Amino acid sequence: MNTHKNARLTVHGRAHLVQCIVDDGLRPVEAAQAVGVSARTAYKWLHRYKAHGWPGLVERSSRPTRCPHQLCSAKRDRIIALRRARRIYRDIAETVGVPVSTVARVLRRAGLNRLSALHPAPPVRRYEQDAPGDLLHLDIKKLGRFERPGHRVTGDRQAGRSRGAGWDYVHVAIDDHSRISWATIRPDESGASAWRALIAAVRYYRHLV
Repeated sequence: MNTHKNARLTVHGRAHLVQCIVDDGLRPVEAAQAVGVSARTAYKWLHRYKAHGWPGLVERSSRPTRCPHQLCSAKRDRIIALRRARRIYRDIAETVGVPVSTVARVLRRAGLNRLSALHPAPPVRRYEQDAPGDLLHLDIKKLGRFERPGHRVTGDRQAGRSRGAGWDYVHVAIDDHSRISWATIRPDESGASAWRALIAAVRYYRHLV
């Protein structure tokens, strides 16, 4: 448990306060003045020490031991069961007899606040070749050329246009096993450009061996 940032006493400070009273013989009021706390605080930690010893000086949770208005486990299980039957919040609240906010809180803690969580997507089955070079993935990306800075630089869409500048074709190759990529720019996406890019890619991967 974290100590409050403005707390006067930490666990060690409380132990020092109690030692001043028990070992040094100071009165609780005097010990409280020495460490900069109230006499009431000194008496509180002294009583904790007498009742529980040194472990009693450690922070304790402020959560109540019982809560009469807490939702019972039977209703909580029924809310989850109705949600798994794909019932909406308001319908579940009317069936169980609890507020919609309570239904939302229970389902959020159970991870069922979204209907997509009822049937999660299956895990991706990633295939991979056994050795580098067994399979190359090839693709071509068409990119427009720029003769002048575009509107993202100049802020002017009309003046930043590069009409008639043409296109560049990026031929990309990715090794299936190692995921090492290689790319080259060609003037078009014709068959001649594709096989030239493939030969260049094979030569590139060959020199990595």
